[in-house]
Amino acid sequence: MIAAIGSGSWSTALSQVLTDNGHDVLIYGISKDEVDDINHNHRNSRFFDCDIDPRLKATNNLNDAKDADIIILGVPVMALESVLKELYVLLDHPVTLISVAKGFHPQTKRRLSLEIKDLMKEKAKHVVSLIGPSHAEEVIIRKLTLVNSVCEDEKAAIMVQKLFANEYFRVYTNTDVIGAEIAAALKNIMAIASGALNGLGQGDNAKAALMTRGLAEITRFGLACGGRLETFLGLNGVGDLIVTCSSPHSRNYQAGLAIGKADDAASFLKNNTKTTEGIQTAKTTHELAADMGISMPITDEVYAVLFENKKPSIAIGNLMSRPLKAENE
Repeated sequence: MIAAIGSGSWSTALSQVLTDNGHDVLIYGISKDEVDDINHNHRNSRFFDCDIDPRLKATNNLNDAKDADIIILGVPVMALESVLKELYVLLDHPVTLISVAKGFHPQTKRRLSLEIKDLMKEKAKHVVSLIGPSHAEEVIIRKLTLVNSVCEDEKAAIMVQKLFANEYFRVYTNTDVIGAEIAAALKNIMAIASGALNGLGQGDNAKAALMTRGLAEITRFGLACGGRLETFLGLNGVGDLIVTCSSPHSRNYQAGLAIGKADDAASFLKNNTKTTEGIQTAKTTHELAADMGISMPITDEVYAVLFENKKPSIAIGNLMSRPLKAENE
């Protein structure tokens, strides 16, 4: 049995991929409404306006997942630590953990795979990240999607690759865990910036520049942390950046759009109820880059908008008036 922890959109979509591939999947969620919707209506109406595979089952009891050999960690970054502590107590055998969250631990500022390994100890047989340019809203209706299975242990990455791959969901492998996790996290910062540009009325020229300079910034940070250049030019870099900065499905893009339209972040931050991981990632990355002496001008301006009450219009003006230089400096 495979267990998916979290009854959100991505966890549900990935569970359906596995069900399509002939695997038995149990979704665990804390919302009784979502669990009942999956079990009785074969829908997850909070996230999707479509039916889901009737073979999918869900539960509100985490204990029901204790016999799984493979567990998808489909909860937000902020909830990951508490869930892992519960799982560690419940499990009596090592499991393969598939991480789909994107960001850093908010307190330790470490990459998520490191936190998962430390918290699960001997219960973590393998930790594999399944990340890439993908939106659950498209996967759930079986639109073509390509992602990466990322693990230092290539055999574990291949195992997860074969688990998920089918005619609409193509999976590559990658052993550059550092580069892939950093790219997956930092692209959400750029998505907030991209949405803000559109909210302020800017066009395609500005968005193309933002994504290009954003990629340079992500790559600079990732290489300094030990990532490999080719990762940032692949699905986890360019690919994920394009889809997250361009799609209305992106929560981070939508956050930026609202902030740009208001030319202020205060109202959005006060009323937001959706998981927008780029907000915490902007803070963590801004602090890490300062400690490491890495130039991150876009990240710094997004941080200032989110945490220092700077107007997005002023942030854009600051970026446009920076000292002129060669592009590759």
